[in-house]
Amino acid sequence: MSKPTVAVLGASTDRNKYGNKSVRAHLQQGYDVYPINPKAETIEGLTTYASLNDVPVEHLNRVSVYLPPHIGITLLEEIKAKNPDEVWFNPGSEGEEILEQARDLGLEPIVACSIVDVGMTPGEL
Repeated sequence: MSKPTVAVLGASTDRNKYGNKSVRAHLQQGYDVYPINPKAETIEGLTTYASLNDVPVEHLNRVSVYLPPHIGITLLEEIKAKNPDEVWFNPGSEGEEILEQARDLGLEPIVACSIVDVGMTPGEL
């Protein structure tokens, strides 16, 4: 069976930031992780992609968003194009407008911490 896949939008090279902790948490829980950050070449040893469009898979099990709503809202079409099973809006990435637009595109936003969902806490990382 293949591993579940996740793209982390707003992945960070800074190990103190949640966008980095999410990469590590998903890796530790057996995910194939695709960090998205146009300013980094690698994060936690993984090839980093400038955008979701660059991720070399057609379908993602999960997209986890760690970007402010005014940036995340501009990426909803890219998210939709990857046909994810789940779209997680982590604390700080959600807002009424972005969640409404996500629903309008047929995405069902999950507003919660994806790190906690995989059985870890940010404090462990």
